[in-house]
Amino acid sequence: MNTFKKTIVTVLCSLLIIGNVYADKIKIGTEGAYPPWNSKDSSGKLIGFEVELANWLCIYMKADCTIVEQDWDGMIPALQMRKFDAIMAGMSITDERKKVITFSQGYADEVASLAVMKGSSLVGMDTPEGINLSLGGSDVKKALKTLTGSLAGKTVCTQTGTIHQNFLESGDVGSVNVRTYKTQDEVNLDLTSGRCDVALAAAVAFTDYAEKSGKQVVLVGPTFSGGAFGNGVGVGIRQASQFGEGSSLGDRDAKLLKDFNEAIDQARKSGKISELAIKWFGFDASM
Repeated sequence: MNTFKKTIVTVLCSLLIIGNVYADKIKIGTEGAYPPWNSKDSSGKLIGFEVELANWLCIYMKADCTIVEQDWDGMIPALQMRKFDAIMAGMSITDERKKVITFSQGYADEVASLAVMKGSSLVGMDTPEGINLSLGGSDVKKALKTLTGSLAGKTVCTQTGTIHQNFLESGDVGSVNVRTYKTQDEVNLDLTSGRCDVALAAAVAFTDYAEKSGKQVVLVGPTFSGGAFGNGVGVGIRQASQFGEGSSLGDRDAKLLKDFNEAIDQARKSGKISELAIKWFGFDASM
């Protein structure tokens, strides 16, 4: 190929990339298996707090968006491989995750809780109502000591690759027998069938399941936040530096971060996040 033709090809390829980079079409990945954050209805349609919020954020951004389903354990790798542009999947903002992706500002709080079946010996556990691991102090130490004793010898079930698994394996509550599952639905099923003594997840994941299934699942112990549990839930986006400073792909990711932050501001100020949180959670979980 001569120099002129090579130049033409190069220019055309560049235009295609730029057209793709700055197009207003955004693909958002969600799990579709973590109600009420995101799930599917009987017809297989994606529904939930984040699905509705994503649609509103796209309206504020004046962007053409598509929401796609992705297994939780492949969520970040799929983002990095550009299978989609952003994650909205109940993903908490943690220091560990920020090493590989970036986050928008938080749009909702996600407190975690232990859950058992009614009649469990863990019901009535004497701990504070809520502990923030980032604050430390005597109340946190006392609560963790109580939990260490209460969970000793118990099988604790949780979803794999989550902040909940990280906490259970951190040593903060001693050496715990942790059993992990691909989805929260599997955690719920094994808790109710007796294969788990206790489970750990977002508190609303258990209350939503109990309400819809009629199963006697009850929350026990404190709610957890801070530390290993992160700082709220945000939109996960590729780090702009992944493709080199000033690259067209990196510029697009930087623009996405800016646009999502501005859209979240609009959704918060308009009351839309509070409205959707109350609809799906039963309380205002907005940040």
